[in-house]
Amino acid sequence: MSTVEKKTEVIIVGQGLSGTFLSWCLEQQGVDYIVIDNNAINASSKASSGVINPVTGRRVVTVWMDEIIIPFAEKTYQQIGNFLNIEAISKTGIIDFFPNPFMKESFLKKIELQAPYIELISEEEPYQPLFNFEFGIGKIQPAFVVHLPKLLPAWQEFLLQHNKLINSAFLFSKLVVAPEKIIYDNIEAKQIVFCDGVEGNRNPYFSLLPFALNKGEALIIEAPEVSNEFIYKKSVALVPYGKDGLFWAGSNYIWDFDDDQPTETFRKSTEVALKNWLKVPFKILEHKAAIRPATVERRPFVGFHPKFQNVGILNGLGTKGCSLAPYFAHQLSDHIINGTGIEKEADLGRFSGILSRTSL
Repeated sequence: MSTVEKKTEVIIVGQGLSGTFLSWCLEQQGVDYIVIDNNAINASSKASSGVINPVTGRRVVTVWMDEIIIPFAEKTYQQIGNFLNIEAISKTGIIDFFPNPFMKESFLKKIELQAPYIELISEEEPYQPLFNFEFGIGKIQPAFVVHLPKLLPAWQEFLLQHNKLINSAFLFSKLVVAPEKIIYDNIEAKQIVFCDGVEGNRNPYFSLLPFALNKGEALIIEAPEVSNEFIYKKSVALVPYGKDGLFWAGSNYIWDFDDDQPTETFRKSTEVALKNWLKVPFKILEHKAAIRPATVERRPFVGFHPKFQNVGILNGLGTKGCSLAPYFAHQLSDHIINGTGIEKEADLGRFSGILSRTSL
């Protein structure tokens, strides 16, 4: 075992959205921590669109805990953005081009029921020179775009400047978990929290959890004639991506995959879809792919292991990571500091029976 050279309160493994916000919350509450991250190029946080959408699916259903999660996320992104002197989030709307009459019918039924966030666009003329569409347009608002290409590197730089980040792959061979302490290499901590994304599926402490990994892909395109004012959605979503005229175009869900690499199939099918939808020129600049750490029941894993009570997890946020990460990082940090409870549907305690069978 290495000689202990540094003591801290919490070791955080991973600096995707979960690790970023857990470290942010601990930072705000004056709790000492160290983040260990391997800066993986194909991490799901780096390939994400950054969209926070208050409704989901073909049935136009309001997302889980929308009245709590979404305002909390907006406020938290503004706070971390102000702290880092960057624009971390933008408020926008989603222009939803109905791909078929059935989707329009679902949308109209929700409007009749006075569902929040949605309305029908009657003035279609501004969109006719830019897009091909046959079945009308809806609008979803407010929605948000989180500027992940700015946020994650800016927080990484803060961590580096304050000697709170170790750029390295995490090795379980260097980890010692004792009842009263954690030792990793030359660091001693009271607790360790894994925010390790898809690696959680192979994590020996949490591999028994019901992950449901899926792969997503996206193209980064340049379409100078399309305004960055909104997100646009038909069979493909176009999400403003940094500077004017740049868009993230995607995504798909692949449940059976061999690796995390981009596929020619997706590129070709998305290019065809864009050509059929857009009336204006566009150029493909980049092709991204990543594996999402989703879960079978579509709820995150938040809390500490029942057998190894100083080993925690914040993972399984899936496609809703941008909206869920701030809130559940806050809940977990409060749990660490004050022992407060965690939202029942996200609490790791619901898997106590499964995790009690963990053998290392």
